[in-house]
Amino acid sequence: MITVGINGYGTIGKRVADAVAQQPDMELAGVAKTRPNFEAEAAVRNGYPLFAAIEDRMPLFEEAGIDLAGSVTELVEKSDVVVDACPSGVAAQNKSMYEEYDTPALYQGGEDADLVDVSFNARGNYSAAAGASHVRVVSCNTTGLSRLLAPLQEQYGVEKARITLVRRGGDPGQTSRGPINDILPNPVTLPSHHGPDVNTIFPDLAIDTLGMKVPATLMHTHSVNVTLESTPTAEEVRDRFAEESRLFLIPERLAIDGAGKLKEFAHDAGRPRGDIWENCLWEESISMEGNDLYLFQAIHQESDVVPENIDAIRAVTEQADARESISTTNESLGIGL
Repeated sequence: MITVGINGYGTIGKRVADAVAQQPDMELAGVAKTRPNFEAEAAVRNGYPLFAAIEDRMPLFEEAGIDLAGSVTELVEKSDVVVDACPSGVAAQNKSMYEEYDTPALYQGGEDADLVDVSFNARGNYSAAAGASHVRVVSCNTTGLSRLLAPLQEQYGVEKARITLVRRGGDPGQTSRGPINDILPNPVTLPSHHGPDVNTIFPDLAIDTLGMKVPATLMHTHSVNVTLESTPTAEEVRDRFAEESRLFLIPERLAIDGAGKLKEFAHDAGRPRGDIWENCLWEESISMEGNDLYLFQAIHQESDVVPENIDAIRAVTEQADARESISTTNESLGIGL
């Protein structure tokens, strides 16, 4: 069994903790929080050992009536791997702690790529993380783009990818980012950070990305144009995408016309928190003009990196190859809409 600690129990950390607890080959050592808020209480309710991320704040948990299992250093020491799900920038400060205890660590996509040995996407470069000490699971948008581009690169070759990302203004709980009423080029210059981030997975891929931020919280949407090196039909591309376990082709018959209905669909499907771990591609949008592919896809920013974190744990500990890990993760979480 792989013993996993989670440092940070917010939007990503709590989802990764739940996912670890569902794996047949993993054991959750515990989770760390900086303060005794509703998420700390939820961790205890779930039966997860709770550790204080900041040792000086341990008395605050006692005052709130929340039992602690110890400090974060104790969590790191007892873990085979730590998933750092702290806010962007904090993980860089934690790196020395993981090195002190010789514990491999996974970081999230908000950290700089030069902080780690390798950036990771299960579909794109699983084997590159084998035995690494510091691995960055790329961001939600980069994860989605990597999943989409990998089969295209393998099957048809990619001459150039051009992506316009319409990004949510914030997660539902991020009240500090709103309310807003605006549409912002973000950034106004080319490229957005997503293209260079994709190149941490596919170094030789030609890709340009543009970003826009809108006053929404549900999901991101990508407008995709990929010039392929060959000329498949739209039907052939759809069939190829259908073979990918983490791509969900939204059938036209479902009448799902946007992110709101996608989230409702996920809730009706019994997904925890309404999470959508898969890329969601509108099937009827997949079209070919010569060797140019066009489509729209939606990415659930709160959850699509969760299976990638699970696969990265196995990659770092060299407990399974990509095919085996992805299959185990998919089955345990119920991936496949």
